[in-house]
Amino acid sequence: MAEYTLSDLAKRMRDIDFAMLFTRSDGGELAGRPMSNNGEVEYDGHGFFFAYESTRTAHDITREPKVGLSYQGSGGLLGGPPLFIAVEGIASLIRDKNEFAARWSKDLDRWFPQGIDTPGLVMVKVSANRIHYWDGADEGEVKLPR
Repeated sequence: MAEYTLSDLAKRMRDIDFAMLFTRSDGGELAGRPMSNNGEVEYDGHGFFFAYESTRTAHDITREPKVGLSYQGSGGLLGGPPLFIAVEGIASLIRDKNEFAARWSKDLDRWFPQGIDTPGLVMVKVSANRIHYWDGADEGEVKLPR
């Protein structure tokens, strides 16, 4: 049974295009939406995603910062099962353009046509407090630095 480190998982996450971000809505229901996973930024237990401040995503995080992320990688060798990753964490909203620039990818221009100068842009930072993975017959939790 393989035991992944955060570095091992980060390498595998580079090939995953999207994550599902789950927040709690006003009524307590789970609300999920796809978010672009910028593979150009090394995953270190913090995920960074962009959104508009006026969205339900930003509203939900402001009210309740506990969130979940779900990732699914491609299948393994010979059509084996894909890698699945579940992250529990605390989200915060960042409004600093210097922080945006450090994590920006040109692919994001599709959703935010004025780049880091897009009005109402916020960056969602998810700090993991638990990461669980399933990779074929292997599963486990990644030890996070405290």
